[in-house]
Amino acid sequence: MLLKEETLRSEEVYRGRIFRVEQALVRLPNGREGKRDVVRHPGAVAIIAWADSDTILLVRQYRLAAGCELWEIPAGKLEAGEDPAACAARELVEETGYAPEHLTEITSFYTSPGFSSEILYLYEACGLKVAYGEKDADEFLEVRCVPWRTALEWLKNGEIRDAKTMIALLLTAQRRSA
Repeated sequence: MLLKEETLRSEEVYRGRIFRVEQALVRLPNGREGKRDVVRHPGAVAIIAWADSDTILLVRQYRLAAGCELWEIPAGKLEAGEDPAACAARELVEETGYAPEHLTEITSFYTSPGFSSEILYLYEACGLKVAYGEKDADEFLEVRCVPWRTALEWLKNGEIRDAKTMIALLLTAQRRSA
């Protein structure tokens, strides 16, 4: 059974600083027409960064959409044409003040494919060295070195509620136990 939808027409209805929204008319697999709202996002990176063999860096920041402060792994948006690995290194410096000696891609995934085109590239960073980069003027966050076991406890007890961070911790725990 073919599941692909054919876009018949699409119209941009909003353009913001980070993403744009399109409304599309599509032909469904059964031949009928349907409407789709799509958030077009340039993509992002997230980094599980090892301060040492048993400690990771987490950042805490207020997220307006969630209405609360969240613990997250460092992350950021890709710039137009930017290589994801270069973005990961840049974002790690901007958010934490550390540059990675080694950066390894773990995986990539769609964050919310029901309505968004955003793909997130997940990296692991180690061999961190102090570095100075320019922080975003509108970004306020706390950086903390967190023992690996504590991060897993925070995940288990619900203190970590950010999806990319949950995915990163679970995949890393699986990789470390293999």
